[in-house]
Amino acid sequence: MNNKLKRLQENKIESKLIFDGRILHLYVDKVSLPDGGVGEREYCKHNGGVCVLPLTSEGEVILVEQYRYAHSKITLEVPAGKLEAKDTDIQSAALRELREETGAVCKKLTYLGQMFPSPALMDEVIHMYLAEELEFGNQELDTDEFLDCVKMPLEQLVAEVCAGNVPDAKTQICALRAWKILEDIKKI
Repeated sequence: MNNKLKRLQENKIESKLIFDGRILHLYVDKVSLPDGGVGEREYCKHNGGVCVLPLTSEGEVILVEQYRYAHSKITLEVPAGKLEAKDTDIQSAALRELREETGAVCKKLTYLGQMFPSPALMDEVIHMYLAEELEFGNQELDTDEFLDCVKMPLEQLVAEVCAGNVPDAKTQICALRAWKILEDIKKI
């Protein structure tokens, strides 16, 4: 076992399901601490999600504006959605969300990695993609989904992220990773 893991790891003693929702599953676990003590951890299990930064041939990102109930705000975000199950094919889910929210399909999809949006509280993993060579059709929004699509040059989105004007973490990371990748291959 890796020394750092051995020094920092907490191990589950017992687990209790407190709430079993459609998307979130809340647990309270008793854990053994690295120093031999016992602690309690509250956390949510979540199937995870995908997000996609769709980039047009003109260098514009297709973003969505939608109302986020938990924050009582309209947010600017890259298209995204949850995985139906932990073993869902993430690339297929990314292509589905791109089509549903923007009406776009892409010929080139690049994996940008994963992020843990709130690792102290959730086991959620969001897989991020860059979509290029887009063709547009009609949106296929879910019945309870209301959003507007907006276009913004990638350079402007990165500037807005750096200015603190885009609070959504997945959008921040997607924009910065895509910018760096495209900069490295001199596409911008």
